[in-house]
Amino acid sequence: MVIDEEKALQELMSRGVKIPPQPKVLLEFQQKLQSDDYDARSLAKIIGQDPGLVSMLFRAVRSPVFARGKEIQTLEQVLMVIGVKQTYNLVQSLALSTALSDGARKVYEIFWTRSQEVAQLAAMIAAEQISVCNVFPDQAYMAGIFHECGVPVLMQRFPDYCGKIHLDSACCWPDLSAEDETFKVDHCSVGYLVARHWKLPEFVCAAIRYHHEMPTDEAGAARSLVGILQLAIHFYHRMARAEDPLWTRIGDQVLTEIGIHLEDENDFFERISDKFNEKQ
Repeated sequence: MVIDEEKALQELMSRGVKIPPQPKVLLEFQQKLQSDDYDARSLAKIIGQDPGLVSMLFRAVRSPVFARGKEIQTLEQVLMVIGVKQTYNLVQSLALSTALSDGARKVYEIFWTRSQEVAQLAAMIAAEQISVCNVFPDQAYMAGIFHECGVPVLMQRFPDYCGKIHLDSACCWPDLSAEDETFKVDHCSVGYLVARHWKLPEFVCAAIRYHHEMPTDEAGAARSLVGILQLAIHFYHRMARAEDPLWTRIGDQVLTEIGIHLEDENDFFERISDKFNEKQ
């Protein structure tokens, strides 16, 4: 997919849609990594400037997928156990919710809770299927957090966005055709531009753009990541005992892409849901 990013951003801005800038903590983290003059203590000091981000980071890394059975008590331990690059990916993912939130509106709380749970499921699926998909848990977690990030961007621009497309529950995903008809833009395109603006890996950006389908134009890690996201969303629906209309259309393709036989889906779901519930 070829997009003139600057032109697309200018078009959105002309319509009052604002792409959030990266928070100061994240920019400082990036600059420190680029300098090649850092250690765990200096990076921990940067992250520690944002207590809310620190809290979310500890909640994420204490998952069995990241902690791998090790006790993590300090930011320096996070960096040493998880690794600098993986910690940066998690910080980048979690910083998005602080850049795109409105504490006065409960719908944001519901949205970010759902995104974090899908992200956790995606990370667990990636860890199980890494030999097939070659997607690492922190990358899958990042995609899970960002995959619907166009939604809060549009919520900020259009106060009636949720009501217009009936986002009235944690299991209600946006309908792309309804978005296009009502707002002349869709959250996948907006989310893709947010991901590019935040300098996410290109295959993660592509997965965000195509996460409502199994793309035919994308191959390798991007298509596998879409499969991981779709299976995470499907498992989220199953745990909530909610319908998942998209799964009936693309479920077989998803399972094939990430190397799970159809007859093994239920066993795989039980294994992932048990792990997910352990960390609650």
